[in-house]
Amino acid sequence: MTPSRLLLAAFGLAGAADLVSLALGFDAGHVVAKPLLMPLLALWAALRRAPRPLLAALLFGWGGDVLLLSDAEPAFLAGMGSFAAGHVCYLVLFGTYGSRNAVPRARAGLLALGYATALAATVALLWPDLPADLRVPVAGYSLLLTAMAYRAATRLGLFTGLGGALFLLSDTLIATGVADWPQPPAPDFWVMLTYIAAQALLAGGTLGALNARRAPAATYGEMRAV
Repeated sequence: MTPSRLLLAAFGLAGAADLVSLALGFDAGHVVAKPLLMPLLALWAALRRAPRPLLAALLFGWGGDVLLLSDAEPAFLAGMGSFAAGHVCYLVLFGTYGSRNAVPRARAGLLALGYATALAATVALLWPDLPADLRVPVAGYSLLLTAMAYRAATRLGLFTGLGGALFLLSDTLIATGVADWPQPPAPDFWVMLTYIAAQALLAGGTLGALNARRAPAATYGEMRAV
């Protein structure tokens, strides 16, 4: 097994350990497994020649993961700031390496309308129930996250688009918990399930799209060498 596959397997095992720990209420398992996720995914991506903005986004995600292990409000704000920096890195990634023609204009327009509507509705509904000092930071973060999700879908295609949507869903679940809305059973399990899938799809979808673009160039180079 190659180092790349070993790292991907280790990421999968860490993700499974984290989710099982959350499902069973085993907090110690979650505390150990969660901080391993993004470093393993970043190392895997690095071996696959990932662009620097992708690696930075994953490492900022790791910072947010560690900070959100604490329930203290300063840690929550710092964690949100770390994730926000990660979303900026994703936006740089999509702007630099994405294609404007990844989806038809009509579909991009519908996605923009859908995401704008979801953003406005979510912020409006959550606003009264959020702590007063978190309202503006959560609204600003939600805008940045929604922009990332939209660009993921319109610049690199299906898998990154799904990753962006799942990231949005995961953080919306967190926000509803902060607003003290009714939660599903084991809410942290669903938050982490959607988050792990989101980061994996964003990383894997980006690398898959970039490798697909490199392949024709390599083939052409091989033809010229012959």
